[in-house]
Amino acid sequence: MARTHGSKAETTRPLIREAARSLFARYGYAAVSMRQIAAEVGVRVGTIYGYTDDKQALLADLLRTHMEELLADWQDAPALPALQRLERFVRFHIDCSLDRTESVFLAYMELRNLTPENRREIATLRRQYEDALEAILKDGVAQGVMQMADTRLATMALIAMLTGVTNWYRPGGRLDRDHVTRIYWDLARGAVGA
Repeated sequence: MARTHGSKAETTRPLIREAARSLFARYGYAAVSMRQIAAEVGVRVGTIYGYTDDKQALLADLLRTHMEELLADWQDAPALPALQRLERFVRFHIDCSLDRTESVFLAYMELRNLTPENRREIATLRRQYEDALEAILKDGVAQGVMQMADTRLATMALIAMLTGVTNWYRPGGRLDRDHVTRIYWDLARGAVGA
């Protein structure tokens, strides 16, 4: 399909990224071609290469942007008690996960399709996010309000549990988002021995 006359980079680039995110999430990175992305946007396949080097660069950019936005949006409050900080993290993570389900899916399921260099970059960003939660858990142990044998393992378990909400939650289902978040907060408290 030919590029729409008068289309501009500021509108085409986001359309390409959104189409790629949606198609990768729906069909998997390996099953999606640049031709499919172009068709979804309504441009010629060659046009896409004016915005990205290749499909790998596009995937890495989507994952990088997701992690950078997550890190920028999370604001810890170290002056608060550790349990309040943990509750804020639980609420933040669930809200972000449910607001960005496709990005979350890609960040966890398509990491395997990155080149080693891209995987290292995204893993470094993920580690920063994980470290933010682990800092809360370590403070909770130091304050005597949490008990766990291994804060790193607890960090990974909590993130997996919280992210898992994207697998089953549906708006309009039996539980609304606030109710789900309250239940997950109870589960998180129990998981850290609070």
